[in-house]
Amino acid sequence: MSTRRWRWIYLFCVSLSCGLAQSPPPAAPAAANRRITLEVVVTDKSGAAIPGLQQQDFTLLDNKQPAKILSFDAIQGGAAAANPPVEVILLVDEVNASFRAVSSARQETEKFLKRNGGELERTTSVVFLSDKGVAATASSRDGSALAADMNQNENGLRVIGRAQGFYGAGDRIQLSLHALQEFAAYEAAKPGRKLVIWISPGWPLLTGPRIELTSKEQEKLFKNIVALSDALRQARITLYNIDPLGLADSRGLRALRYEGYVKGIKKASQVQIGNLALQVLAEQSGGRVFNYNNDVAGEIATCIADANAYYVLTFDGLPGDGPNEYHVLEVKIDKPGLTARTRTGYYAQP
Repeated sequence: MSTRRWRWIYLFCVSLSCGLAQSPPPAAPAAANRRITLEVVVTDKSGAAIPGLQQQDFTLLDNKQPAKILSFDAIQGGAAAANPPVEVILLVDEVNASFRAVSSARQETEKFLKRNGGELERTTSVVFLSDKGVAATASSRDGSALAADMNQNENGLRVIGRAQGFYGAGDRIQLSLHALQEFAAYEAAKPGRKLVIWISPGWPLLTGPRIELTSKEQEKLFKNIVALSDALRQARITLYNIDPLGLADSRGLRALRYEGYVKGIKKASQVQIGNLALQVLAEQSGGRVFNYNNDVAGEIATCIADANAYYVLTFDGLPGDGPNEYHVLEVKIDKPGLTARTRTGYYAQP
């Protein structure tokens, strides 16, 4: 595909996604706006989650400066450990995946739901993103019932006439970004932590040539990056991405290319189109990206295991010297060999 056509896709992405930042939520008191909740997963060198830590074991840095932890809660154990309980959403992406990938995603999701005789540890729902929109099962801990409900959902794979080729890429970007923003807005009205496991190779932002954007285009994309970051944080969504084709995609451009975009964007002049990729948003939310394993059902379980032992910290974010000032967040653990994973940053306002 020519650079000119890829630029058309990217400009289409700019024009459609700029609507994400056009309707800000009603203004709240400054202090309330600055209160930030972090869910922190602490792991050892083997990747196992570590429970039983105390507040004094944690140091929170906001732009490399120590931040006061206002509240601390250690969550450990079953579904009743968190109040309100953690919600799990399995999203099967029928827009950005081939028929083979969608079939694999459905089979592996059903396999996960039927584990342990269909008895799920946490309330779960299955969401389908298709060209027709978003459809969801009811929330339940009965995995067998969810699997039966899921199989009643007609495969909505690419009914848009232009879904193939470079025009279709623009359509898929539009559907994906709009769905993520609307999903975050819906979940923001519900209390508690949500694990959103997006089963997809990702929308087509990492496979084309690098395109030089104008300053105006970068400014529009920057506003959308800020809007999506804020929306996911306020909804307390930890986003995960699982590629349903696993090893079949592991050598593709998406597998590692996204890592070059994970670092938080501080100003519009740094923006590239890849900063809006699903994999990037997942890692920035404190989630993970899985694209090297064919055991999708097992990877779903690994994502959900993050809710078995984690820590909830709150602090007041610093006011920005100007609008949309990016602040890097870092959590350090005062014990050797342990690593903390959480949201990587936030955008402060004056």
